[in-house]
Amino acid sequence: MKNRIEHESPGLLAIPRIATAFDPTSEAIVAEGDCLDTLATMPSGCTQLVITSPPYNIGKEYEKATRLDTYLAALNPIVDQLVRVLASRGSLCWQVGNYVEDGEIFPLDIFYYPFFKRHGLKLRNRIVWHFAHGLHASKRCSGRYEVLLWFTKSDNYTFNLDSVRVPSKYPGKRHFKGDKYGQPSGNPLGKNPSDVWALMQHEWETLMWDIPNVKANHPEKTIHPCQFPIELVERCVLALTDPDELVLDPFSGVGSAMLAALRHNRRAIGCEKDSSYCHAARQRITDFYLGALPYRPLGKPVHQPTGREKVSQVPVEWLKGGDTA
Repeated sequence: MKNRIEHESPGLLAIPRIATAFDPTSEAIVAEGDCLDTLATMPSGCTQLVITSPPYNIGKEYEKATRLDTYLAALNPIVDQLVRVLASRGSLCWQVGNYVEDGEIFPLDIFYYPFFKRHGLKLRNRIVWHFAHGLHASKRCSGRYEVLLWFTKSDNYTFNLDSVRVPSKYPGKRHFKGDKYGQPSGNPLGKNPSDVWALMQHEWETLMWDIPNVKANHPEKTIHPCQFPIELVERCVLALTDPDELVLDPFSGVGSAMLAALRHNRRAIGCEKDSSYCHAARQRITDFYLGALPYRPLGKPVHQPTGREKVSQVPVEWLKGGDTA
């Protein structure tokens, strides 16, 4: 890694120079402004992984709700540029939820799929991210999942299988015929988990990622109303990139995708219009290198209440014979 700034105090980790515009020599870039402006300065094929969660068009404070067709049309030129800067062996991970209009939901991954297919991208997996908490619906079941679409630009793409294999269920299985009769039939490093994750075997086997979303009591919570959990991006970074390659988030918010890349010795660039989010991203990057970043560790089991916590107990008013007044 280049362009680290050494601290005056001995013993502290060096932090990278956080650039404010695209610089191929920088380890971390937080570019404030429209992502199209930054993308225009980037050379074709420079990015190994594009991973983002675009604005969901659901009327949050940082969005303006528009009609679905208008919303998608506005993002189309951005997709054009993302495909251009993506390396030939690169991947694009597009994480989305649902657009809601008059109580009807429109699964955005279904609408995005033609966007990327028109550019020749190939869908490798449609992965469901499940979380246990969120807004409660009153006229339909409460939404508790979002979808990550993993596309590649070509058939020759980075996929770090050996580093993400899971233990075989039956490692003692042997070939029962042919030239390898009697020899072990599996791989000593484990089996392909049918996707690309090593630590959470069940989640990768089922393509159901159980990762807490970032709510009030999450250690990574910042000023952003709807931020990525770092862990969600780390899985993609480890599987789809190699050290020192560039990871791009065109809607970077407070920099969670950048942090996932930097944690694993990749370079990172984020684009963000909101100056307060850019400031928060730079501070979080600095905190990471100082060892002070609040972070939920990769692969940490999701908390399950024991029943002893007061908030997990049924209120006495609800119990049979209890006072409901």
